[in-house]
Amino acid sequence: MRTPIMDTSILSINNAVLKLGNTSIFNDLNFQIDKGENWALIGESGSGKSALLQIIAGKFHLSAGSIRYHFHEEFLQKGHVDDAHLTFHRLIGLVESKHHFRNLSNTSDFYYQQRYNSSDSEDALTVEEYLLSIKPFTTDTPYWTLGKTLQRLNLDSLRNKQLIKLSNGETKRLMIAAALLKNPVLLLLDNPLSGLDIQTRAEFTSIISDIIASGITIIMATSPFEIPAAITHVAVLQKGAIVQQIPANQFDPSAFSLTDKEKVDRDELTALLNIHNTPIYEWIVKMIKVNITYGDKAILKNVNWQLKQGERWALLGPNGAGKSTLLSLINGDNPQAYANDIILFDRKRGTGESIWDIKSKTGFVSPELYQYFPTDNSCLQVIESGFYDTMGLFRPSDPKKAATALRWMKALEIDRYARVLLKNIPASAQRLCLLARALIKNPALLIFDEPCQGLDLHQQQHFKMLIDTICKLSNVTLIYVTHYLHEIPDSVDKVLRLDKGEVVL
Repeated sequence: MRTPIMDTSILSINNAVLKLGNTSIFNDLNFQIDKGENWALIGESGSGKSALLQIIAGKFHLSAGSIRYHFHEEFLQKGHVDDAHLTFHRLIGLVESKHHFRNLSNTSDFYYQQRYNSSDSEDALTVEEYLLSIKPFTTDTPYWTLGKTLQRLNLDSLRNKQLIKLSNGETKRLMIAAALLKNPVLLLLDNPLSGLDIQTRAEFTSIISDIIASGITIIMATSPFEIPAAITHVAVLQKGAIVQQIPANQFDPSAFSLTDKEKVDRDELTALLNIHNTPIYEWIVKMIKVNITYGDKAILKNVNWQLKQGERWALLGPNGAGKSTLLSLINGDNPQAYANDIILFDRKRGTGESIWDIKSKTGFVSPELYQYFPTDNSCLQVIESGFYDTMGLFRPSDPKKAATALRWMKALEIDRYARVLLKNIPASAQRLCLLARALIKNPALLIFDEPCQGLDLHQQQHFKMLIDTICKLSNVTLIYVTHYLHEIPDSVDKVLRLDKGEVVL
């Protein structure tokens, strides 16, 4: 452990112990950041990266040990601000994996299907209104102004768009913008590249360099393969301990590549897939000249798309292209489906079928579902709820269904969390629970919208192998959305590209 020196240190953590419930996250953790350093936190899912960011942000309280915010002490001593009661929290910007937007009346959080219901979606701030509500900690002229931030995060064209209608990637850019507008001393980023399209990811290194050049220190949890050039140091975490701290120019990401071929239990998957028989359909999806508008804004324009049973598609396109809106028509979440020529599972929308009829044939997971899914059920209950297409289990557990849920948990390597509340497990395991929930009823159609967000390399490869095996063993139809082409399962052999609401070649 390096010895903290007051005039060079930004922050120091000494002999820290963190327990959450009955789980020990950190024991005797030591970590120090000096001026001029910017850190990347690397490690497998559940290693403690997000927890360390939460400790630094003051959201998790240590069971033992200490943390010193030297930059806060320096601000108070040198009189940089008039407010003698300025807490360290106001000098820190934090971008988490989930947003915490509220509705206009500030009485409740947004809910999952709100963006598709016109009257409810109006109960939301616009991008500009939301950002105007954020105040920097100092009365001095801030470096990150509204205009500069909107321009740098490519949000200028979204000024008047309501928060609930933003795509996943647009939301992530907004969260970074909101943190910057605080003009913090320290910026904490938890997997900031997740959900961003190829172009924005390519620009991210430049954005990080600009942030650091403005005098902000950065600590970010990220993939070993996505460390911006301006990062100076890397800390490798493993099972709640920092096992390596090295300069970034000495870090070798290839050491984190997987060499062993992932394996899945084909016999067990075959048994799970044979629990329910899938009916035969001519058309899983048939869309003819589909148009979706909100006010005077066209979201989808003359989209034609036909999916036969057993086909495997990648749905690709930049942030805001209309992918999530297109999926909402297929998954029964968007009421504008009734005004369009859409056939789902051989039935034309509006001919008497219910939303639940559609959902019973579909397994679905998305960043929005992850954002809004209630977390007070156990993981086993969350997965069992997939039988009923409900956001949680609202009836007594069925022993047979619970046993099937546990088998899917084992297939996804998360069975150790079966009796743990969803909110008390790592974000990556939460996402895997929702993937198991989508698979549990052997649906005719699987819709996976960015399913590998937040998963480490092993989890990504295992899930990809699992899906390819399911595709080999069954006649399931697959729609797969991602901004990372290497994540696409090998079984996918068809592509639909969207840009600005239109199908492009």
